[in-house]
Amino acid sequence: MDSLAADKYRHRMVEQYDVVNKIVDDLSKSERTREGILAAAARLFRHEGYYATTMRDIAQESGIEAGSIYYHFESKDQILSEVLDIGVRELYESVSEIVRSAQDQSIGFRETFSQLIETHLTYLLTTSDYTSANIRNYPMLSDEARAPHRELRASYAQVWSDFLEEAKRDGLLRKDISVSAIRQFVLSAMNWTVEWYDVNRYPVNLLAERMSTLILDGMCSQRSADTAGRKMPSDIMFRAVETSGKAAKTRAEILKAAARVLRDNGYKATTLRQIADDADMKAGSVYYHFKSKEAIVDEVLNAGLSDLLSGVSAAADEFQPPYDHHARIATAIWTHLHFLFKASEFTSANIRSYGMLPNQLRERHRGIRHQYGRLWDKILRDAQEDDAIRSDIKIVPLRQVMLGALNWTVEWFDSDKAGVDGYLSLSEFSGMLIKLLLEGICDRENIAFSEEEKGAR
Repeated sequence: MDSLAADKYRHRMVEQYDVVNKIVDDLSKSERTREGILAAAARLFRHEGYYATTMRDIAQESGIEAGSIYYHFESKDQILSEVLDIGVRELYESVSEIVRSAQDQSIGFRETFSQLIETHLTYLLTTSDYTSANIRNYPMLSDEARAPHRELRASYAQVWSDFLEEAKRDGLLRKDISVSAIRQFVLSAMNWTVEWYDVNRYPVNLLAERMSTLILDGMCSQRSADTAGRKMPSDIMFRAVETSGKAAKTRAEILKAAARVLRDNGYKATTLRQIADDADMKAGSVYYHFKSKEAIVDEVLNAGLSDLLSGVSAAADEFQPPYDHHARIATAIWTHLHFLFKASEFTSANIRSYGMLPNQLRERHRGIRHQYGRLWDKILRDAQEDDAIRSDIKIVPLRQVMLGALNWTVEWFDSDKAGVDGYLSLSEFSGMLIKLLLEGICDRENIAFSEEEKGAR
């Protein structure tokens, strides 16, 4: 090849190299933009909710022109699907690796369990907006939107089930409650933290340590909790709200409709038209009774917590000193679940929507929420002072984890399926949660026997 031909060849190679580099740069830029859009969407879905977030919001959050987002994604549904997948896939891979490593290195159940708890909480609270967005939005999505993600979510649940099943075969878990119920209990306690835990106040590893101890061993200081003296909700006199007159009854129906819509869609996606449709009335007629959506939601939220506060207060007041502490705690738990699933549609609406409310709305209800927290703190502190629950558990974190485990049940327990093969009634379900919270998931008899045997050697 002469020098002229060689120069032409080199020139063509440089041109082709520049073209390839440009294509790679464009691809890299496109991928970075795409990743930025997904990250922005995950943040918005986490804090604002999927239904309340628009494509324009996502574009603005990711720093691109509104129209440009459609070069990368066809729709908000496509973005949601990828966010949901990333949110579970990263967590699934991390947890699976922990279980595999524990098996290879013969790491004990309790240590592995603590690692799993900390990993799940870390992804949920600090590492990944994707995981938080998944946890907070998935329950409110349509069956069609959820369908592509069921398999991966089931795989993640199966990792936990297999791990817990092996522990049960080894005699480490209690025999009277199914592994699937224990798994749901564990995941519920963790998932609700996204609604209340402040990572700026306490490190996640501290939360994980306390939660692991409570879940494994329960709050009860004795080998078993005696709850035989608990009261049933049907035996307790709850405050009844009376409505008289046509206007008052219509107003009450609007509030009940709003509670249902708010519970299913969240605050920002709830409209006055939806509320009117659910109440079977014209949208304009709602304004005869309420001046705005915010005014309706305000009353729904207040009713939800007022019902719960008065109900659990009445339950606690059924007991007089000297307290039967285990029965008192069990009765309060039972009553909390009774209001969540049966007595008040306002309570479940409050529980499900509160985390995504505007600050001004939340501020108006912080007082009554704190009042409810203080009621539980007193019930638990009374028990701790009389050595009915363990002295090494701090009361406020105990209450938060306990109520979190109870509150998240609205996302997975269906009280209407009682009587269907394999499904528990609300009464049976409440009894199971009381056992798990008081006594933990571990087989206390087996642990106590092992400790006695060690001491005898």
